[in-house]
Amino acid sequence: MAQTISKTLPHPRYRLPFAGDVIGLDTAKPVQKEMAMATELGGIYERKIFGHRLVVVSEPELVAEVNDEKYWAKFLALPHRKLRAIGEDGLFTAFNSEPNWHRAHVVLGPAFSKAAMRGYHEAMQQSVNELRTSWDGRSGPVDAYDECSKLTFDVIGRCALSHDFGSFRQPVPFADAIARVLQYVNKSSNDVPIIRSVLGRRATRQHDEDLRFIRHTVDTLIEQRMAQPNSNKTTPDLLAHMLNTPDPHTGDRLTLENIRNQIITFLIAGNETTASTIAFALHFLSTRPDEMQRIRAEVDAVTPDGTDIEFENVPKLRRTRHVVDETLRLWPAAPGYFRKARERGATSLGGYEVPEGWVFVLLPQLHRSPEWGPEAHNFDPDRFATSQASDTNRRIYKPWGTGLRACIGRQFALHEAVLALASIARRYEIRADPDYQLDVREAVTMRPHGVRLSVSRRS
Repeated sequence: MAQTISKTLPHPRYRLPFAGDVIGLDTAKPVQKEMAMATELGGIYERKIFGHRLVVVSEPELVAEVNDEKYWAKFLALPHRKLRAIGEDGLFTAFNSEPNWHRAHVVLGPAFSKAAMRGYHEAMQQSVNELRTSWDGRSGPVDAYDECSKLTFDVIGRCALSHDFGSFRQPVPFADAIARVLQYVNKSSNDVPIIRSVLGRRATRQHDEDLRFIRHTVDTLIEQRMAQPNSNKTTPDLLAHMLNTPDPHTGDRLTLENIRNQIITFLIAGNETTASTIAFALHFLSTRPDEMQRIRAEVDAVTPDGTDIEFENVPKLRRTRHVVDETLRLWPAAPGYFRKARERGATSLGGYEVPEGWVFVLLPQLHRSPEWGPEAHNFDPDRFATSQASDTNRRIYKPWGTGLRACIGRQFALHEAVLALASIARRYEIRADPDYQLDVREAVTMRPHGVRLSVSRRS
């Protein structure tokens, strides 16, 4: 018997004429508000704000359906279109049909191979060492996210551009500009448009200035590299790869404008997401000394002489990897992704009509599905230590997105996060503020706020 399709999706109570579902709207923490809505309304529902409709999906079976590349594809909805003003046709914000996306994906694939990762490892270790030097000289607590952001920004600076931003030694206006543009995108994506146009003029001017500064800085670094042709061929970084590698199918090269857009994309995505992941993980570990001790024992077993962790040993740090995976389950840095049916017009999903044909997959809610067990809201790295977890992960664990447009740099980010956590755990005693309650802030990515950790050298 054919499935009955309802035209009325579940939605919040107290919907108002014209304004829609504005009662209870949370522009500061919209993702966490949607998590509460999903708990109340179920695995598929809609929210309308002044005529703009958002269909939110978190039921595992429905997510599996929209992840089917045969019938659905990535969609650039409003928040991603706001990001496009920054990254333009970079890998994350390019439209599916843009030739530059396909060309860059082919060209950059080898830049994230195992051989390439070996070349990045030394730069990652150098940045970790600078964090350790900074922490060794500290007497008070450190802010976990701020410190991790310095670390990951320096890592991507070295690995993408062979450039030392020196975040642990000096203020970095370039990093501040990136932080502001992301904050602007987050706020403008969730504000009421008419209010933003009237009250947000100063913020818009600052945003435009920041964009010009970011592009000028990256263009200058590219020009400096091109003025040194020998380093173009020998420097093992992403910029050299893009300058020197043609599309193997067509022989075409990336344009300088597209290279700039890719670099900006990496500087944003490669910094924000990994910094959040490491900071969240440090928070969890600071409240779980048993897990911290397991990581230390693992690192000591792999590198008993106390030297820097070598490239070949990072994959051996399985418990550390489980901690990273579990952190990404609870708080994926990117809170979700948009999918659109390939067939034009309205479509149906879960017995409901989806008029615009696109949906938002709410990852933190999907990752708290009962399929993860009765205590899915709790931090438990053992979830990733069994063969059953592998089967579950393939279906409903999507912190890197899905399909052809999944994050190309996921192995880079995982290697960096495991290396950083293992290095920190081995060197320091880390204590949490006993009165602190996790406060998750949202600025395109999800990040922990106010995590102040007391760190001291292990005896």
